[in-house]
Amino acid sequence: MANAASGMAVHDDCKLKFMELKTKRTHRFIVFKIEEKQIIVEKLGEPTETYDDFTASLPAEECRYAVYDFDFLTEENVPKSRIFFIAWSPDTARVRSKMIYASSKDRFKRELDGIQVELQATDPTEMGLDVFKSRVN
Repeated sequence: MANAASGMAVHDDCKLKFMELKTKRTHRFIVFKIEEKQIIVEKLGEPTETYDDFTASLPAEECRYAVYDFDFLTEENVPKSRIFFIAWSPDTARVRSKMIYASSKDRFKRELDGIQVELQATDPTEMGLDVFKSRVN
């Protein structure tokens, strides 16, 4: 279960909550953190929560992984959604933390079957709504 590169295990709850977001749409977003050599769910966003609620839940000086269910309208006004995976690694985070999150990211992402778009962000502008909108097509 542990990641050979970084020794990180993925808590079963991570996959379970992701499946709820993907299939039942019971969460708008999920924030994950690494704690005691495993990836755990830190925060679940209710379906009514907004993009601003999501960005406010990411710490300014610590790395996190997050999944966001982004709703949008196509050019033909058809409602759709895309599931974004965000690797949040702010410039102000500790170097060791950035290394651990970077080395665990690909394996963790593979555990979450159904990710459609990936973003790597070091500051809020790299994951603004305009970035989301530009990546859905």
